[in-house]
Amino acid sequence: MTTQQLPASALEKLTWNWRGYKIQYTVLGTGRPLVLVHGFGASIGHWRKNIPVLAAEKYCVFAIDLLGFGGSEKPELDYTLELWAELLQDFWVAHIQQPTVFVGNSIGALLSLMVVADYPEIAAGGVLLNCAGGLNHRPNELSLPLRTVMATFTRLIRSKTLGAFLFNRIRKKPRLRQTLRQVYCDPAAVTDELVDLIHEPSCDRGAQQVFASILVAPPGPAPEEILPKVKRPLLVLWGEKDPWTPISAGQIFQEYGNSVEGVPSVQFISIPNTGHCPHDERPEVVNPLILEWLAKLEGGMS
Repeated sequence: MTTQQLPASALEKLTWNWRGYKIQYTVLGTGRPLVLVHGFGASIGHWRKNIPVLAAEKYCVFAIDLLGFGGSEKPELDYTLELWAELLQDFWVAHIQQPTVFVGNSIGALLSLMVVADYPEIAAGGVLLNCAGGLNHRPNELSLPLRTVMATFTRLIRSKTLGAFLFNRIRKKPRLRQTLRQVYCDPAAVTDELVDLIHEPSCDRGAQQVFASILVAPPGPAPEEILPKVKRPLLVLWGEKDPWTPISAGQIFQEYGNSVEGVPSVQFISIPNTGHCPHDERPEVVNPLILEWLAKLEGGMS
């Protein structure tokens, strides 16, 4: 199995027009289609350690920048998980039109779960890496003082003047590096390249308003609401040391896969000494796990 990796800059950037907006994506390889969906603040470059490895094993690997992120356009809209799910469904119609495995990290994992559940005709299965519980925190998940702080911060970040000042502080490279070191266990994984690929899209026109919109967006359906609708197999991978979505949040997937009869296979694997982005922090572990699961999926479909 190849361990080839590409720098983010080496991924071919293609564009597609969706509802009048520019969407950036990349594609590599031939075979069973996979669609990789990044998390909050990330982009197709976050999959640079996975795309060439998966493509080398005879998969056609697509990765897409969601509207509002990466190299895609950043219009001032009300951003929701449902909007992005429609984007992925339309992308499938325009570019794929074969049963596809959707692979996502964090918010991208929750979005992939929604697509597998709501559009079973396009999905062969899903791979979820540290699946988020919502687009943002649900009010009942926060203490009253924290709710007050978040409400004040949200009002400020949406301001055209104060919002720009705050956002510019948040997106400074030293602060981004500090945040990444909180959610990656291995400090060596927080490279200049990683910081750059998070920082550069934040400099785009509209990035501040996208950030503000997502802070006040509905959190969307929780995994426990979606799972009963899933009719396709799932692989759920979880970095054990994730401080943002702790491994306890993955219990719903373990319980569902173990206790509910007559449902598709749900395989849950924890990854020791790994944080919120296992595909980037431990690609040497994650890539073989995904490929092994895909091989079993292919065997079951043949």
